[in-house]
Amino acid sequence: MRALLFDGSLRLDTTVPEPQPEANQALLKIRQAGICNTDLELIEGMYGFSGILGHEFVAEVVDGAPELVGKRVVGEINVACGECDFCRSGVRSQCRNRTTVGIHQHPGAFADYLALAAENLHIVPDSVSDAAAVFVEPLAAAIQVLEAVHISPTEQVIVIGTGKLGMLVAQVLKLTGADVTGVVRHQQQADLLAGWHIPAVKIDELEPEQAQVVVDCTGTSQGFADALRLVAARGTIVLKSTYRGTPQVDLTQIAVREIRVVGSRCGPFAAALRLLESGLIDTESLVSARYSINEGVEAVKHAGSPGTLKVLLDF
Repeated sequence: MRALLFDGSLRLDTTVPEPQPEANQALLKIRQAGICNTDLELIEGMYGFSGILGHEFVAEVVDGAPELVGKRVVGEINVACGECDFCRSGVRSQCRNRTTVGIHQHPGAFADYLALAAENLHIVPDSVSDAAAVFVEPLAAAIQVLEAVHISPTEQVIVIGTGKLGMLVAQVLKLTGADVTGVVRHQQQADLLAGWHIPAVKIDELEPEQAQVVVDCTGTSQGFADALRLVAARGTIVLKSTYRGTPQVDLTQIAVREIRVVGSRCGPFAAALRLLESGLIDTESLVSARYSINEGVEAVKHAGSPGTLKVLLDF
C-alpha cells in the first residue's frame, strides 16, 4: 500500500505491507486525511518520531465488527490499555501505556489502510462530508477547552494563534456567548474571523491584563509570554498546543497575580460530530489546499508555508 512516512526524511513508500488487524481492531480504508502542525513538528524532530504520519482522518471500515463494516468513521488517536489507573477512572487519553496514532508507537493515517482499535471509532453521520469529518479530531481538541475551564458569557476571552486549531477554538468559544477576540498576524485570519462575527486584532492593539481567559494556540514561548501579559489577575491561561523546546516562563507573575495555567489536549469526538452535523462550525473555509496522497511530500511542504491553514490528502 501507499504510505507517507518519515524515517529521517519524508517520502512516499508504495511497498508498505497492508496492516493485519488484531481481534479488537478494525481495518480502515482511509478516504481523506488532514495535515496538522503536530505532523510538521514530528518531521522537525519532535519525539524522535519515525514511521507513518497522520492522525486526522475519515475512513471506511472494510474489516472488523459487522455493525461497523461499510461505515464511514473517524478515530480517536489515543489507544489505551484499559487496565491502568487512568483507564479505570475513565481518563483513557492519559493512559499510562497508551500509543498514539501517527505520533507515538502506532502507525498513522497517511496510508491507504490503518488498523485501529474498534472502541476508538465513531460513525460519521451521512450529512457530514469527508472534508468536514477530517476536522473531528482537532475540533474535539477545541471543545476540550470547555472541559478544562468554565467560560461564562460575561467573560472576555482572547485566542492567541488563530491558525488551524485556533480558528476552531475561537468558533467553539463563540458558542458560549463570551466576548471572544482572536489575535491575528495576517489579513486572511482577520477576514475569516469577521465572517464568524469574531473581532480580530493585532497583539499590540490589546491592553494588558484584561482577559479572564487566554487560550494560547501558538506553541511558542512568545505566545505564552503574550498570554501572560494579557490575562487578568486570577485569570486562566489554557495551553492548547505542544511546545518546541523548553520555553522560559515568568513564574513570578503567575504566583503574584495568581494566574491559573491549564493544559488541554484531546477532546470528545461525539460532541465534535454533533457540532458538525448541526452546522454550527465552519470547516470549509479552513481548507487551503487538497492533494492526492501521491503528492504527499509536496502537500506537507505546502502545509508548512506561512499563512496556510488545513491541507487535505485524498486517497
